[in-house]
Amino acid sequence: MKRIVGVALVSALLGGAGVSAQTAEEQVEALRKRVETLEAQAKRDRGVSPHQINPANGPDEGKVSIGGYGEVAYNKFQDGTAKDIADLKRFVLFLGYRFNDNIKLYSELEVEHAFVETGTAPSQGALEMEQAFLEFKIANPVNIRVGLMIIPSGTINEYHEPPVFYGVERNEIESRIIPTTWRELGVAVQGVVADGFEYNLGIATTPDAGLYSASNGASRGFRDMRTSGSKSNANDLGFFAGLNWRAIPGLLVGGSLFMGDTAQDGDGAINKAQLAGTGARLTLWDVHAKYSTAGFDFKTLYAAGGLDDTAAINAAANIDAGSNKAAPKAFYGWLGEVAYHVWQKDNLDVAPFVRYERYNTQQEVAAGFTLNPKNDERVVTVGVNFRPHPQVVIKADFQNYRADNAKDRWNLGIGYMY
Repeated sequence: MKRIVGVALVSALLGGAGVSAQTAEEQVEALRKRVETLEAQAKRDRGVSPHQINPANGPDEGKVSIGGYGEVAYNKFQDGTAKDIADLKRFVLFLGYRFNDNIKLYSELEVEHAFVETGTAPSQGALEMEQAFLEFKIANPVNIRVGLMIIPSGTINEYHEPPVFYGVERNEIESRIIPTTWRELGVAVQGVVADGFEYNLGIATTPDAGLYSASNGASRGFRDMRTSGSKSNANDLGFFAGLNWRAIPGLLVGGSLFMGDTAQDGDGAINKAQLAGTGARLTLWDVHAKYSTAGFDFKTLYAAGGLDDTAAINAAANIDAGSNKAAPKAFYGWLGEVAYHVWQKDNLDVAPFVRYERYNTQQEVAAGFTLNPKNDERVVTVGVNFRPHPQVVIKADFQNYRADNAKDRWNLGIGYMY
């Protein structure tokens, strides 16, 4: 990119002997703005936000970097019994600090649903750390990360800024099967080696099976079991691995694996004697691919996993035999998505899309328990993303659910990242 800027400036300054100084300055400014636009578009197309490219960037030690993202959504349900919702879903601030060339701090603080207040609904906001870790550069392809880190699973869990993905709401597979945004405390080795191969391997805390709840049942997979770095019980630790390959322009191919016990020896956030002596191992894996060419954006993802010792998890959650709220022994989901950029001019970009999702958050349960048919779902989403700037997006879409029609809805949203 430095070479591009250099060529642009030389071309502008030496573009003709008869050009006035003022005209040359105008040309330089126009080219500078164009380069900035191309850089922002490249970051968006790669699936990362500007502050994730090089947090705390800058040539000087002590350089501070500030960024963030946010989104507002309106959900208009087709079922007259469902409550329509307008919500400031997220307001996130990123703060990075560069101690020197080899040590950097990454952190994100998030406010969900506009405010946080104790009490009953609608006071359901949250103030939480989305990530907070130090990165130590050991060598060019080797970085050590320590702290609260986002698990490198799927495509949206790490890169979830609104302009990066299609649709007002994050897709169901990367919400219910992969519980975006999922983070754990741990230690990881991360880097990019030759030919665009990125790896991220580590040991981390695990979700807490004692937090599985009958109120949501298996509709949210193991999402309710996350501790997100808040006094996480570390009786059990897990292993994660994420691999992504980006050697071909426009192409991303990758996969991930997470494995770890979640029973916490019955002594997790809530003491659950029923889980003592069990493992309640969680396994989750995925494969994914994205490809952009000739104005089209293609995406596909398959994720699957399961929980062991679900009879003990059910007992700890006071879920009786015969209930359809049972913890899932197995779950899976996949999606296919296509978007086309029908109109692009300068910063403006209009891209309609369609997405099909098939998932089952309760594919299998322990003997004596029943399945909830609403957890076996198919979803079609049709909509459009309009970007007045590569880092700002206005979205509209319609979602149709086959098993649970009460979820059918129109969505409107706006989001940004910087």
